[in-house]
Amino acid sequence: FLLIFIGGGIGSFLRFLISKSLNSYFPNFYLGTFLVNIVGCFIIGILIGLTVKNNYLSENQVLLLATGFCGGFTTFSTFALESHILLKEHSIFYMSAYLGLSVMLGIFAIAAGLWLCKLLWLQHCNLYFLKLHTFSSF
Repeated sequence: FLLIFIGGGIGSFLRFLISKSLNSYFPNFYLGTFLVNIVGCFIIGILIGLTVKNNYLSENQVLLLATGFCGGFTTFSTFALESHILLKEHSIFYMSAYLGLSVMLGIFAIAAGLWLCKLLWLQHCNLYFLKLHTFSSF
């Protein structure tokens, strides 16, 4: 539980800093929350790729990074609240763009993280095979 607490605290603090510094740039689009959620999806994709596909991370590392950090870093409740605010302000276009882009790019970011892990794993395996093959020929 301590790992989740530490990771969540770090993730929440970073989300606060990023959102505070970026949300003011576009009054009708919460850029900080949007970027945090997309980056968080990409990180989750990488973490899942390292864990499920390649067995690189331990259970404690997954608790710290995925459950803790990404759980604190990304935020569905803030995303929903900001969407509600845009709706109340009759900013239907911006609300629709915010909702649609967040969901579509979030799913894409997870897929990109998984793809990156797969690509790096294949390169790792190829390098390992080349080293074995090179040394075995001597």
